[in-house]
Amino acid sequence: MIRFEDVSVTYEGADRPAVRRVDFEVPEGELVLLVGPSGTGKSTILNSVSGLVPHFTGGTLRGRVTVAGRDTRTHQPRELADVVGTVGQDPLAHFVTGTVEDELAYGMESLGIAPAVMRRRVEETLDLLGLDGLRDRAIATLSGGQRQRVAIGSVLTPHPEVLVLDEPTSALDPAAAEEVLAVLQRLVHDLGTTVFLAEHRLERVVQYADRVVLLPEPGAAPVCGTPAEVMAVSPVCPPVVELGRLAGWSPLPMTVRDARRRAVGLRERLTGRAPDRRPTATTAAPHPGPAPDRQAPATPARRAVGLRERLTGRAPDRRPTATTAAPHAGRTPDQRPTATAAALAAPAAPLAEVRSLRVRRDGVDALCGVGLTVVPGETVALMGRNGAGKSTLLNALVGLVEPGSGTVRVRGAVPHRTRPRDLVRLVGLVPQEPRDLLYADTVGAECAAADRDAGAAPGSCRDLVSGLLPGVADGTHPRDLSEGQRLALALAVVLTARPPLLLLDEPTRGLDYAAKARLVCVLRGLAADGHAIVLATHDVELAAEIAHRVVLLAEGEVIADGPTEDIVVSSPSFAPQVTKVLAPQRWLTVAQVREALA
Repeated sequence: MIRFEDVSVTYEGADRPAVRRVDFEVPEGELVLLVGPSGTGKSTILNSVSGLVPHFTGGTLRGRVTVAGRDTRTHQPRELADVVGTVGQDPLAHFVTGTVEDELAYGMESLGIAPAVMRRRVEETLDLLGLDGLRDRAIATLSGGQRQRVAIGSVLTPHPEVLVLDEPTSALDPAAAEEVLAVLQRLVHDLGTTVFLAEHRLERVVQYADRVVLLPEPGAAPVCGTPAEVMAVSPVCPPVVELGRLAGWSPLPMTVRDARRRAVGLRERLTGRAPDRRPTATTAAPHPGPAPDRQAPATPARRAVGLRERLTGRAPDRRPTATTAAPHAGRTPDQRPTATAAALAAPAAPLAEVRSLRVRRDGVDALCGVGLTVVPGETVALMGRNGAGKSTLLNALVGLVEPGSGTVRVRGAVPHRTRPRDLVRLVGLVPQEPRDLLYADTVGAECAAADRDAGAAPGSCRDLVSGLLPGVADGTHPRDLSEGQRLALALAVVLTARPPLLLLDEPTRGLDYAAKARLVCVLRGLAADGHAIVLATHDVELAAEIAHRVVLLAEGEVIADGPTEDIVVSSPSFAPQVTKVLAPQRWLTVAQVREALA
């Protein structure tokens, strides 16, 4: 169905190809998974299937890509639209109408499909993706995960022969991701649709794949094979595979069910050994040393007060380097985060307090009586279904949303009534859409501007970028970065200011496992220095790795709030893979198991 013949793609101004020596076939009626570290060219390969490369992106494509016998070099994207449906990493760039139902119908209208058929397919897709309750909603009012489902639905309705999906579950909660993947599997098995997708969260999707194509590093030839064959040599793999490698299982398990069947001996070896239960941030004293809100002398802002100024801060030149961002010395070997390096002491004073918060947006109760307290050195994960109110709560903490009732305080300040130039000294937010913070023409210019805004030493932001994204050149334009790379750049811009309260909305979206590990290292260093971190995430593995507390939201209300171990172990939806494999024992990460067996 899809054939790559010795394909290389070089973008204008690049000194080397984005991909080269790409030669493989995607058979009809199979689900093929494209994996590899960030920046290896996965999006380039996907976009070449729909003709976006090179007709839209520019650059030079050598070799040949054919889809259902059509050569993409001689067929424009519009001439492939009846065969290929594409959803990119950024759903907002995909939409052309204002409401959910109109968006689902638009593609069919463009292809001239009969109105009666259109109506039936819209209803089928609304039911398939759980969108019926959103049919009349404006797309601008939807959460990131809801937009992702609408984008997927809009390419399903024309019934293309080939579906190309770039990070289709990155913004979805675990239950919604399973629903979407179940739909894709049904299309493959029942209708013979060919699905070609890239995904970093392999724990969600690898078990559904018929074949896996691995891009091991930039410019390297792809490695193709069955999921088990490729995962055995892949530099990126899900926790269940990493656990299988540690335990020496062969063949490696691809699913939790397979791993549980083989884990009897491992559970016996772990009997009597329990993960270290250390004090949480509420009982640990702040890390000794300068408080994170002690500011360097202010420098003039380079832009008018706006979103970016509100979301970035100024702080002393105490940025995480390769040394300071590393896990804090004295951290116990299982790599679970400690709130601070201090011993037990009196409870720390809250850095942020939310009481009885109610927010109504576009006629919908986004938050209903929410309460939350965050202390210095604490990392809190907000979890819940798409549309549960996680992003709204973060926006209230940074002053982008005005409470209908209740109170929000950050170091005693009321965020929505505080001048942005004062608020940025207290709190910084990395939003779901990193482009909201990026406007310069190059990565180097973006880093230099962030240093000036933060009053930090030149090179501070660049050091962070190098830690999170090794190999990204200063002259690279942010639009040429992958979604995960742009997110990492935006994170570096905010972290340059070292705000005492750091808010992150889906911080691992688009990040591979190596980039996520580097992010975890940076966040641990910040928490050890006394910064408070609140992150909204669907990444259960991230929450298991760094969160002291998990707060579950549903329909705008807090339904659970407690230590990570207590919340995720008891939740079928939000438990990490290691927990599911080794239950009823209370293990969260492969690192914990490795340390226990050492």
